[in-house]
Amino acid sequence: MKSFFQFNERNTSFKQETLAGITTFLSMAYILVVNPLVLSESGMDKGAVFTATAVSAIIGSLLIGLLANYPIGIAPSMGLNSFFTYSVVIGMGIPWQTALTGVLVSGVLFIVLSLLKIREKIINIIPQDLKYAIAGGIGFFVAFIGLKNAGIIHANEATFVSIGNLKSAPTLLAIFGFIVTVIFLIRGVRGGIFYGMVVSTVVGILFGIIDRPTGIVGSIPSLQPTFGAAFIHLSDVFSPDLLAVIFTFLFVAFFDTAGTLIAVASQAGIMKGNEIPNAGRALLADSSASVIGAVLGTSTTASFIESSAGIAAGGRTGFTSVVIAGCFALALFFAPVLSIVTPEVTAPALIIVGAMMATEISKINWRKLDVVIPAFVTIIMMPLTFSVATGIALGFILYPITMLALNKAKEVHPIMYALFITFIVYFAYVA
Repeated sequence: MKSFFQFNERNTSFKQETLAGITTFLSMAYILVVNPLVLSESGMDKGAVFTATAVSAIIGSLLIGLLANYPIGIAPSMGLNSFFTYSVVIGMGIPWQTALTGVLVSGVLFIVLSLLKIREKIINIIPQDLKYAIAGGIGFFVAFIGLKNAGIIHANEATFVSIGNLKSAPTLLAIFGFIVTVIFLIRGVRGGIFYGMVVSTVVGILFGIIDRPTGIVGSIPSLQPTFGAAFIHLSDVFSPDLLAVIFTFLFVAFFDTAGTLIAVASQAGIMKGNEIPNAGRALLADSSASVIGAVLGTSTTASFIESSAGIAAGGRTGFTSVVIAGCFALALFFAPVLSIVTPEVTAPALIIVGAMMATEISKINWRKLDVVIPAFVTIIMMPLTFSVATGIALGFILYPITMLALNKAKEVHPIMYALFITFIVYFAYVA
């Protein structure tokens, strides 16, 4: 096992990888609660979606761990499940079964693009400074999510965002967890992020902030209400509305995953030069999970940026992903225990991980204005638009423009020009 996952080459151990896997799972476990809630509003059976969410996460995480040796968790994407329910089903009036068909077709197209190595090629031709910007921008985005989940910041009609209620017990718990975790990390405690979550959970239960679990073992809901529904409306795949849906699923998932891979590979020290080893296998695992998820009955899967929490805890190999898959498998049976892990418990991990990832921006060549502007826009627009894909798209639009202004058109890869046009068309469609 040590040889297969390259423990020695990546300076890790069984204990370190296990703690990392558990940390990542706890950071992304909310998807087991949130995804069924969101998709049930489209008319889907909540119990079936819960099981589909867990099973697709198990398969996706196993695939990326075993095929690509990456410490990443895969599960249904939060942004795309909202798009599925509120934009496609409710907004466009498309039945959820047809929307699942769109997820299925976009997943198959993903697999084709991955096998042809088109996705891998696009990721590898991204300029190095933009890769640092993507990694750093995701760090700010992750920290923003953590601050929001903790209640430290909240929405404000006058200023868009402002300080939250710091007297709130859950927010105080998150602040306590943040301080404890920082102390663990500064003192060099391996797995400090995981231990911080454990301490926060115990303190939350003792002070009545977190409810005690109502039970330990629960029954697994049936997949029957959603299984195979994606095949019912395959004949509608060429309708204009569904084609637009497929394109959006394809676009957002592609660049969310690309951004996550770049950020995670950089954080874990896996990136070599300007290329990500085994990127094609990682992308194939991600796209295969989307197809499987659609068949089971859930929206598009994606590589979770919360995986960075596990990497900060020491995860360096695919064994971390195997542990994540194992945790999701156990969660199928132990849902009552899982329910006590609240956003306030995981929020400190996201804030700290965001800070760690943001250090990547120090590698950007800040003396070159043609680099600075696209990089800055990429970074700042991720948290402000609440979308990794949008930040990447805006940066990719600006980069060719700045290079053309300097008469460096030949230094820009042709694919970057193709993406420039694609993103402009995409934003025109969104508008």
